[in-house]
Amino acid sequence: MKEKPRVVKRILVDLVITVRYGFTQFSLGRVADLGILSDYETAVASGDLHSDAAQIDAICELEGMRGYLESTSEKARGFAGLFRRRQAAAPKGLYLWGGVGAGKSMLMDMFFAATDISRKRRIHFHAFMQEIHAGMHDARATGVEDPLEPVAAKVIDQARLLCFDEMQITDITDAMIVGRLFEKLLAAGIVIVTTSNRAPGDLYKDGLNRQLFLPFISLLEERMALHHLQSAADYRQNRLRGTQTWFTPADETARAAIDKLWQDLTTGQGGKHQLHVKKRIVEIPAFHNGAARADFADICAKPLGPADFLAIAEAARVLILENIPVMNRARNNEAKRFVTLIDTLYEAKTKLIATADAEPEQLYQEGAGSFEFERTASRLREMQSADWAENT
Repeated sequence: MKEKPRVVKRILVDLVITVRYGFTQFSLGRVADLGILSDYETAVASGDLHSDAAQIDAICELEGMRGYLESTSEKARGFAGLFRRRQAAAPKGLYLWGGVGAGKSMLMDMFFAATDISRKRRIHFHAFMQEIHAGMHDARATGVEDPLEPVAAKVIDQARLLCFDEMQITDITDAMIVGRLFEKLLAAGIVIVTTSNRAPGDLYKDGLNRQLFLPFISLLEERMALHHLQSAADYRQNRLRGTQTWFTPADETARAAIDKLWQDLTTGQGGKHQLHVKKRIVEIPAFHNGAARADFADICAKPLGPADFLAIAEAARVLILENIPVMNRARNNEAKRFVTLIDTLYEAKTKLIATADAEPEQLYQEGAGSFEFERTASRLREMQSADWAENT
């Protein structure tokens, strides 16, 4: 009896796919494969998620793309002589936008994992644009007339599916090339799925020379399906609400608690993540789906500055910072960086989870700036509060 509702839901999803994309998933010979919906319902059944109508509606869009990509993959074309069926038209890309914690990245990750093709890539949008800039820099050194051409060609050669997390345009150089780049990718038949906290019309809002950016917004509205994920619940905050966020001392018990939180936030996924800041690389040891994890020494014991901390805050909605030590005059530089980091996270509304050798007020009591550190301790206290959790 438990299976029947799942099959009924799958039929409804399949009907939507048939209407929108002109083919049926069942025709692919996979009646038992419930795809993304199956993964979603497994998470609901285990208690990791609560069923959400807005998220299920988005799954309809994603299932259509999955069906198209798999039915036109290299493996599927190898069996073309065995089965004859109408070639499905390429779907539009998907621009999935909504508030923080609505589950956008989670759904995209489910889609990415469930799509059985070899040439696919999932990357944070900021990191992708940094790669594009680096590639164009190298291309210019060869004297090529249009440095974007070889860079776009390389992206097209590497992937049929591109999944971008957290599209946002804050840089004038990004704004000036992203339209041309997307035109080339879409013209080549690349399927693009991107998440964003903003509606397309709000991208690069009030930016320098924004009128030059408007054609890109028109391109998104014409070539991408726009889906506003108006979830009734905050997915990420549901996971963190009521959770302890400051652990002291930084011992094995704290480590075990942090490991459990990281598993809950990322399902055990994630790896090293590089941020390109003014031609320098800032490495986050562990990163997935807007959650970052690093040791105090990885961030505050290295010669990083405000621009680096801003890049971290923009990339991560949750930062787990481990092994914050008690600091003194000998660690004055580390204390200064820590103060700047906390100020940046505070302004960006980035959730902080930390293990430390002491409570905030005892972290830095002697040395230059120890008096001013009281403001940092106050902010750390505020960032642990229930109200802060509700507002991130």
